[in-house]
Amino acid sequence: MRRREFILTAAAATALLALGTRAASARPDTADELLRELVRANDAQIARLIAKQERRPGHRWLGGQLNEYGLHTAQNTSGFISALACAACAPTSKYFNSTELVEPLQLAVAFMLKAQHADGSVDYYATNFHSHPDTAFILEVISPACQLLRANSTPALAAVATELGKFIRVGGEGLITGGVHTPNHRWVECSALAWTHSLFPNPLYVARIDQWLAEDIDLDPDGQYTEKSTTVYSPIVDRALTTVARLLDRPALLEPVRRNLEMTLFYIHPDGEVVTEASRRQDRYTRGSMARYYFSYRSLALHDRNGRFAAICRQIESTARNQLGGELSALLAEPELLRALPPNAPLPTDYVKHFSYSNLVRIRRGNVSGTILATNTTLFSFRKNAAALEAVRFASAFFGKGQFNADTLEVRDGRYILRQKLDAPYYQPLSKEQIAHGEHTRMAPNGTLADGSRAARARSNIQNLESVVEVTETAGKFTLTFSIEGTANVPVAIELAFRAGGKLSGVEPVAHVDNAFILSGGTGRYTMGGDTIEFGPGQSEHTYTQVRGALPKWDGLSVYLTGITPFNASLTIS
Repeated sequence: MRRREFILTAAAATALLALGTRAASARPDTADELLRELVRANDAQIARLIAKQERRPGHRWLGGQLNEYGLHTAQNTSGFISALACAACAPTSKYFNSTELVEPLQLAVAFMLKAQHADGSVDYYATNFHSHPDTAFILEVISPACQLLRANSTPALAAVATELGKFIRVGGEGLITGGVHTPNHRWVECSALAWTHSLFPNPLYVARIDQWLAEDIDLDPDGQYTEKSTTVYSPIVDRALTTVARLLDRPALLEPVRRNLEMTLFYIHPDGEVVTEASRRQDRYTRGSMARYYFSYRSLALHDRNGRFAAICRQIESTARNQLGGELSALLAEPELLRALPPNAPLPTDYVKHFSYSNLVRIRRGNVSGTILATNTTLFSFRKNAAALEAVRFASAFFGKGQFNADTLEVRDGRYILRQKLDAPYYQPLSKEQIAHGEHTRMAPNGTLADGSRAARARSNIQNLESVVEVTETAGKFTLTFSIEGTANVPVAIELAFRAGGKLSGVEPVAHVDNAFILSGGTGRYTMGGDTIEFGPGQSEHTYTQVRGALPKWDGLSVYLTGITPFNASLTIS
């Protein structure tokens, strides 16, 4: 399922704004300048958005906006409303107080009212129907727009807020009883209810918020939310809780946000990207910046006078400025966010942090960072500025189940030890007594013995394989030591998966496998831009790299080291 664009931008209003990147300003605050840039970029897209609006008279979805698949959606249309509302209400916009935007807004709001079900919900055509969580995401987008339009001095624009308010009120009433699918939905619905209450006060909205909050915030001692989704749902939850804290004057709700933001500082790569390997959601192993955290870091930097949070805001403005389009409505609706940030405090760039509840260790030494993981098919990843070794994985051809996924992560005297134990039996005939009592051979859909049939049989000829990986680090240089013992003569393949777009040297191509290479000896090199990762020594006893039962090859440039059990190898990465 594709990600929801309007969620990922934190407001569907502005697709991707061409703001460009720039060096972080030495001034104490850049929000006024950023706001002007966002307004200009938003202005630049208004004519295009209006041209895309459904305008055919009598059309079922008159006023709606199309998604990429040709469907008129409430999600895209809510973003359209937000974009036009921001343009109409931003004093520096060329559309400020413009009645030119009234008709497109009226049509869009009429579409939203038609798309809304009697229970207050809307559909998310990709997967969810009569969905209150997806309604909540939309309310987070259009409620600031309603607030802005309501305060507008142009009567026709203020009148749009009245119609938009009908959608918000019905949606909010639906959230009083509407359910959720995922942990983050609870807090998004709370945020939407808080917004609705701020516009149309109703104690039932607050009572429903309290009902969800009674479950307590799902934050572990590491500072991670349940979904561990560092580029999608963690920033969504941070934003939602920050919003509830502000609108309902509940500063205690900022504490889980504060803890998550502190933890996230140790998940940042040297180039500003975020560690995603431990995520339980669709952003796992994807690339993502810190941009979606901007609202929460800025809010807490100002609230707490936190210099580290201020520094990360300035870093985001520098490294991910072109991804901040979704913050326009927040900066307009919450002018307190424009206040001057406190002075910078140093960000962590030299550390070792063990996050035990995530089975993850983060090590950073300036422009180098490494991540060690258990309960994950990626056991290690490494960055040197822009050069990315996105995953180290390995698999053995052990009965089709030899993909290494460590059960445990042991930390001992600067060593990080990952272990996995596997066994593979053969099965004996059913006994006469079992057959007499009706037991029979049952097959799985793939043609093997079903689990129930296996459980009923005696095991014999049991094969065992124990894999251990030990990781050590000195001054940004990592050594991975592999030991695989047990059943002999099992082929093994270690995969070093580098990001596509770089260049490899010192390796040889694998026949019949695209973008796959063998390091048979010596040192290999991977270069991206001006940054080079060195790795070795190589080892090659065979070219069986696509091991049966292993995960498909990584989408990028994969370098393999191969061997046969008993297998021992030591690999240095720097």
